[in-house]
Amino acid sequence: QVRLVESGGGLVQAGGSLRLSCAASGPAVSTWSMGWFRQAPGKEREFVASIWSSGLTDYRDFAWGRFTISKDNAKTTAYLQMNSLKPEDTAVYYCTARRFSSSRSDVDWDYWGQGTRVTVST
Repeated sequence: QVRLVESGGGLVQAGGSLRLSCAASGPAVSTWSMGWFRQAPGKEREFVASIWSSGLTDYRDFAWGRFTISKDNAKTTAYLQMNSLKPEDTAVYYCTARRFSSSRSDVDWDYWGQGTRVTVST
């Protein structure tokens, strides 16, 4: 069983930055892909970014140039550095993990964290 624990959400002004963390525990978790999804009020959950165990990354278009996904050397903690935040980034951000390859579809991911709320004020 893989367990994911997110932290780092909060309230920030537009243009500010936040770094989300996701600590993963479980068997062979360092070999898994990890990702971030978000869900804004009244909207469907959407893919934000992912990172393979190899370090290969993928981003949604709105995240390019503003967000950076990374892992620590042990590959058990994933980070999402978010810069130049906008009010439309307000959402609950979920960490997720999947064996081997990444995916932009939430139904393909195996484990989910409890979510961390990000609120960007104007």
